[in-house]
Amino acid sequence: MKSLYATAAILAFAAIPAFAQAPAAPAAPSRPNALVEFPAKGSAKLTVTTPAWTDGGDIPFENTQYRSNIFPGLAWSAGPSGTKSYAVIMQDTGGSRNGAPILHWTLYNIPVSVTKLDAAMPATGNPPGSSYGPGLRGAAQPYNGPRTPAGPKHPYHMQVFALDSTLKADPALDYDGLVNQMKGHILADGEVVGMGSVDPNPTAPPPAPPPPKPAN
Repeated sequence: MKSLYATAAILAFAAIPAFAQAPAAPAAPSRPNALVEFPAKGSAKLTVTTPAWTDGGDIPFENTQYRSNIFPGLAWSAGPSGTKSYAVIMQDTGGSRNGAPILHWTLYNIPVSVTKLDAAMPATGNPPGSSYGPGLRGAAQPYNGPRTPAGPKHPYHMQVFALDSTLKADPALDYDGLVNQMKGHILADGEVVGMGSVDPNPTAPPPAPPPPKPAN
């Protein structure tokens, strides 16, 4: 009988590391993504597409930080009468940073005549008059695709907003500064969602950690 108890105890102890090593579930954002948090004035919607995947489909690894981090391309239907500019916000709602969905990149003051951003758009190829806003690594950042951690897939929202105004360009603009300028000026919005997952065969090195914050 004692040997049975001993065997059971050994098996129970051996199982502990497996549970201890299981990845923790990511914290859910307490703030919703921009399209939900800042709805349009009316019911007008934009149809948003990308040539890289269908809505709800998997994001190709070439469009992620695991490989080439190539911009996937984005297109949307024209905004309603009164539209003066467009803004794009990409967020990961499968993860959280400072209580909000993880912000990957933004582009604002896109001219009203532009309803398409070409695939493989270089960092300096944004439309004339537009400005990169806050992104994954700070202010004024070009496209930075997913680097989804191991575990469940993450949904990445490529959101487009038709605005009845242009925004004040500021290279130091943060997310709250961007959306505060947008609030009350959104005539229509839409999104295309892609699912990101860990790449089993990455070819790009992991991103460098952010520099330490200066001491107060």
